[in-house]
Amino acid sequence: MSDSCCGPTTIAIEQIAAPRQAASVRDDLPVVVIGAGPVGLAAAAHLTERGLGHLVLEAGDQVAASIAQWGHVRVFSPWTYDIDAAARRLLEADGWTAPDPGRLPTGAELVADYLAPLAKLFGDRVRTNARVTAISRLGHDRLRTAGREQAPFVIRLADGGELQAAAIIDASGTWTTPNVLGAAGLPAHGENDVPIDHALPDVLGADRHRYEGRHVLVVGAGHSAATTLLALAQLDDTPITWAIRAGTAGRAYGGGDADALPARGALGTRLRAHVTSGRIALLTGFFTHRVRAAADGVEVTSRTPSGAEQSITVDRIVRATGYRPDHSIAAELRLDLDPVLGSTRALAPLIDPDQHSCGTVPPHGVDELAHPEPGYYAIGVKSYGRAPTFLLATGYEQARSVVAALAGDWQAARDVRLDLPETGVCSSSLAEDQERRAGLAAGVGGGCCG
Repeated sequence: MSDSCCGPTTIAIEQIAAPRQAASVRDDLPVVVIGAGPVGLAAAAHLTERGLGHLVLEAGDQVAASIAQWGHVRVFSPWTYDIDAAARRLLEADGWTAPDPGRLPTGAELVADYLAPLAKLFGDRVRTNARVTAISRLGHDRLRTAGREQAPFVIRLADGGELQAAAIIDASGTWTTPNVLGAAGLPAHGENDVPIDHALPDVLGADRHRYEGRHVLVVGAGHSAATTLLALAQLDDTPITWAIRAGTAGRAYGGGDADALPARGALGTRLRAHVTSGRIALLTGFFTHRVRAAADGVEVTSRTPSGAEQSITVDRIVRATGYRPDHSIAAELRLDLDPVLGSTRALAPLIDPDQHSCGTVPPHGVDELAHPEPGYYAIGVKSYGRAPTFLLATGYEQARSVVAALAGDWQAARDVRLDLPETGVCSSSLAEDQERRAGLAAGVGGGCCG
């Protein structure tokens, strides 16, 4: 049977030369890293130090394209937690000087002062505008076992190209797949029919004209929601409503003055103050059910599990409901996903948000990240599935462990160590000092991304 009216179509498979590799991966093909964000580039740094050939594929038109979209936001962890050890060694060998370790960078500074110089070291091993649409094994669908482990990975790109890989490190993140507004995990009725803004708009900068003087509804209880709410509170004549499903906002306020990351604690403390003063109207027990255009704005209706409804009409909606991983590109691979979080089954109990905060996640590495598909690893925020407790430092250690395993150094791969800032450990004046110098710190990037 022909594949088309003109007969079978042949697609050229790109062969990429790679230097000699350790026995754990094929020495004639590269390790492909998906995503040129902080964790993906950290993986590239560790691969470089290990002498493993690699290629980094970035869907956006620049490295760290997702971070560039929230470049105006200042993260709440200082530079000391934001730089991978292998990346630092490579950069310093090239004459790079690290930023002030106690300073809180913006997303734009993360890119300009760290990630862009790092990517430059890899040259054409980093490809932008290279969106991965599917991954499989050469000649093997998910059902076929015989010879599977010896077959190289096949990666299909949005432009129709294909290439082969010895192993895959998926650090593509979750920024482009936010959770829906609907409280049941399904889109609210009409959600796709009205304009809804992505989390972390530039409220005080480029997007100011869209929000100033308008009634804004922010849906969500994480750090992204808090960041947007605090920015909106600085706009005059701008009514603000904050809607959460929980019956109280206590968890959203976080550790306050007892937080080991002072900027993270300050976020919750200031948010609580605005709610208490009435500057921000808080709606608790709000289960978004329906969204529809109204004569005077957008009507958003909540329906509780018991059937009780309440509605509010606003001018703009910011969806800060968190993110979910997209595993569809790996549909032909054999994945063992936790049915709740969407992480690996082994990792799920270690990152369960009902049991852990960002800083209490136990050390974990290649063993917890492995799937039944040998050679495929999802790391970084994508590895956490829907858990909102990810820290950059955790992703860097994941990258180090996975690359050590690919190099055959299992002792190093399993010697996993994490030094994370916990809520309730200490407090300092870092947040206040930083704000005087550079503006309010907020919560993404180096801290929890939920």
